Amino acid sequence: MSTTQAGGGSVDSRIVAAAEAAFPPANQSIVLGAVLQNGVSYPEPLVTMPIAMTNRHGLIAGATGTGKTRTLQLIAEQLSKASVPVFLADFKGDLSGMAVQGQQDDRVAQRCQTTGYVWSATSCPVEFLSLTGNKGAQVRATISSFGPILLSKVLGLNDTQSSVLSLVFQYCDDKQLPLLDMSDLRAVLQYLTGEGAADLVNYGGMSKSTVGVLLRDLVQLEQQGAQAFFGEPEFDLNDLLQTRNGMGVVSILELPDVQDKPSLFSTFMMWMLARLYHDLPEVGDLPKPKLVFFFDEAHFLFDGASQRFLDEVQQVVRLIRSKGVGVFFITQNPTDIPPSVLGQLGNRVQHALRAFTANDEAALKAAARTFTRTDFYDIENTLTTLGTGEALVTVLTPNGVPTPSFACRLVPPGSRMGSLTDQEMAQCLSASVLIPKYSQAIDRQSAREMLAARMVPTNPSSAGAGTRVAYSARGADKAQPDMFMQILKSPVTRTVAGQVTRGLLGALLGKK
Repeated sequence: MSTTQAGGGSVDSRIVAAAEAAFPPANQSIVLGAVLQNGVSYPEPLVTMPIAMTNRHGLIAGATGTGKTRTLQLIAEQLSKASVPVFLADFKGDLSGMAVQGQQDDRVAQRCQTTGYVWSATSCPVEFLSLTGNKGAQVRATISSFGPILLSKVLGLNDTQSSVLSLVFQYCDDKQLPLLDMSDLRAVLQYLTGEGAADLVNYGGMSKSTVGVLLRDLVQLEQQGAQAFFGEPEFDLNDLLQTRNGMGVVSILELPDVQDKPSLFSTFMMWMLARLYHDLPEVGDLPKPKLVFFFDEAHFLFDGASQRFLDEVQQVVRLIRSKGVGVFFITQNPTDIPPSVLGQLGNRVQHALRAFTANDEAALKAAARTFTRTDFYDIENTLTTLGTGEALVTVLTPNGVPTPSFACRLVPPGSRMGSLTDQEMAQCLSASVLIPKYSQAIDRQSAREMLAARMVPTNPSSAGAGTRVAYSARGADKAQPDMFMQILKSPVTRTVAGQVTRGLLGALLGKK
């Protein structure tokens, strides 16, 4: 009943037979590692994940220091080799090394020996993105496309405040007032609590105290640097779907400089996902997905989220599969993900969990119950005894059937498991094709400019000959109502045509 492993020791031959039946050959699959039992790994068959099933989404979870980041890197670089573009977020800066080849040190050699994996150095074509523009192409979104639901999540608004924000967006849609950046939204809020209050008769009105809260929250968000990524040119998500020399481009959103704003960057990534859902055509099940999207530190997205927000996230995750996009959530504990979203994830790589408190123990038991049954492991015990770089794995077979859960010793990535040097990063940034495209911000006519339009007074003598009276959306509280109404009645160019249809997460736009 035992089979000798290449590196010594033995595993039950029955588990080897079960793995052979569960996992397809490495061809057109992502190699994860070797079957592990009682601390011993067996190199054949390798534990694999069919590339065609990566659009059925997945979860990479585990306690700090158990190897989640390297698992993400391993999967991402193999997808890139298979010509599948990848998007991922890099919180610590240690995924930038995917741009260069790794080196086979003693740890890599030892892991290859115990798994029977033939390792080779590799690198991926990488584009770096940034929410601040410091290390990569500046990623921007307009306030209008971001939408009231996502913006409410960023600002931490309650239901009443969120409804007022939705009212403002609807008003701007009806009046063809483009909301491009934060100053546009602030200008409209100031107008609607001043001279424009009468315009809200058909919208239900809003209190000045609620608007005051919104304005203070916007100022606070601006002080955190949010004005850098609200505006134009808006990031073209087709730039995420590129290949080079037969390999998928790995788009890495560099986030070390915005780690103190977790709600902001997690919600911004949700905007990208919702926009992909809206923009991409229906394609059904493909041999390879168009894009695989890795959502790191996913718990930030769901912390404090309203039920409306969670419902929209679930809808995007459920439907985006048919657009050829796979989504992998990365977090510490599966319970960080709402059950409605967790139920949509077909592939799971669960690293070790720790149970130091009663709450930890309850979370461990809950996580263990969500795994497929197995005759070879005590799931709860296995989850607490896995070492670094080891995980409990279940994936979907090519027929869409979940495999039994197998403990797995993961193989090492072929790219560098660490950060680029400053010189290497500078070289990558200088070779970027996206940085020049998004380096220059555009400030075209929008709501702020309409409200700040200069006008000649009806009685020029009251202000002196040739003097022009201006309304500043940044410094004043009231607009000139007669001029504002003239603007609303005049043709509005380069703005939203007709009523804007807002759907999933407020990110579904009508015709521009």
